[in-house]
Amino acid sequence: MLGEGRAAPGQRSPPELPPKRGSGLCKSALVAEQAVRGLVLVPTKELARQALRMLRRLVAYCARDVRAVDLAGPADLGAQRPLLMEKPDVVIGTPSRVLAHLQMQSLRLQDSLEILVMDEADLLFSFGFEEDLKNLLCHLPKIYQTFIMSATFSEDVQALKELVLHNPVTLRLQEAPLPDSSQLSQFQIQCETEEDKFLLLYALLKLSLVPGKVLLFVNRIDRCYRLKLFLEQFGIAACVLNSELPAQSRSHIISQFNRGFYNYIIATDEQDLAEPEGTSRRRKKGTKAEKGKDQEYGVSRGIDFQNVSAVFNFDFPPSFESYIHRAGRTARVHNPGTVLTFVLPSEGLLLAKIEEVLTAESRTKYTLRPYQFRMGEIEGLRYRCLDAMRSVTKQAIKEARLREIKEELLNSEKLKTYFEDNPRDLNLLRHDKPLHPAVIKPHLRNVPEYLVPHSLQPAVRPLTGKRKRRKYLTSTSKGQQNPLRSFKNTKKKLRTSAKLT
Repeated sequence: MLGEGRAAPGQRSPPELPPKRGSGLCKSALVAEQAVRGLVLVPTKELARQALRMLRRLVAYCARDVRAVDLAGPADLGAQRPLLMEKPDVVIGTPSRVLAHLQMQSLRLQDSLEILVMDEADLLFSFGFEEDLKNLLCHLPKIYQTFIMSATFSEDVQALKELVLHNPVTLRLQEAPLPDSSQLSQFQIQCETEEDKFLLLYALLKLSLVPGKVLLFVNRIDRCYRLKLFLEQFGIAACVLNSELPAQSRSHIISQFNRGFYNYIIATDEQDLAEPEGTSRRRKKGTKAEKGKDQEYGVSRGIDFQNVSAVFNFDFPPSFESYIHRAGRTARVHNPGTVLTFVLPSEGLLLAKIEEVLTAESRTKYTLRPYQFRMGEIEGLRYRCLDAMRSVTKQAIKEARLREIKEELLNSEKLKTYFEDNPRDLNLLRHDKPLHPAVIKPHLRNVPEYLVPHSLQPAVRPLTGKRKRRKYLTSTSKGQQNPLRSFKNTKKKLRTSAKLT
């Protein structure tokens, strides 16, 4: 969607500077005063970081030096004031952070702003930024140009359009919400119980049936850690991405994933998309459920995860929008991708609704193809799966979340100076009660060959070699007697030796 601002953007003449003394020439050229000309509003901190990186790449070879500042970082308002004192050309941030700087008067837009961009506009209201946006508009000039970008035209976008735009020009791109079947393969697999979901995921990842990088989406933070601890039982390393982690850590995880350091990320969906349909989609700040969570978190919208080969909906997406944006993390540009959705019997109606909307969007009968996988072939792995699930208790999940916070404290750049001045606090933090979120059982790390299904053995590389035989069996030759077969002779020798003593 594309819209213009409150009035046609007038071309203001920049002030004419007086000639410099002693220059010998009377310069009549007009030099524009350095000021903030562009403002980009985004709903999440992750998207702000990505927009800043992309903008810097775009202006790297411009003749005019364009400076941009990201206000959605973890730094406090006081630490960001020096950046704004330099009057960057473009400011990127969430509405709440930009409004805070405007109220502190560390940022002024009344006389200089020319362009306002709102990205992922359908989330700006649902993330609780409605009041912030209304207050922010009071600090903007009367004439500026506005662009609103949104993948879906929802009620929130219509409300934002009426609030910001006047006589807008709308541009609709006639594209399908997802790539066609030649690029994106969409599957669904019916799981009878929750246990079947964990068993199937264990088989797919441990037997390397899904190559490449994988995003696993769940609906709650506790599910995020439960799945991570479950995979740890089998030696499968995975990263956790949720709203409890600091913004700096989340950005670092995404960056390292794109660079190929990690293959699996377990991510929670945005809360507004994870709420059941029919309930209010506006976020309520300050509620008990939101304590400790970052209100400006979001990874399934707009974030460019690179070279993702598959997306697993381990928890069924609660709405069509959630499914579309999860699936949109793979099959980007011209790369192929796969979406696999785990479906429980109670989620059949949600699956039918998603297929109905996909049919309406593509104007043809569309169904998620059944994933051709025979669960009976991996029954031999079920006892291992149950053993790992029993180890991941509620207490283990709670301790894992505490350990994550501790590691963030130890790795924090801000607290390094504090710990240098207070080494006792650092020792207390490091020598606290050791956390054992889940008992790791070594025998679960390897899959014996006899447990690998016969139909999968040609495709699965050998996971374990043959066990080494004991020394006394391997060292015996044909001319030597096996002590296990000469028990009577050994017994006689022992008796004679006893008589001699």
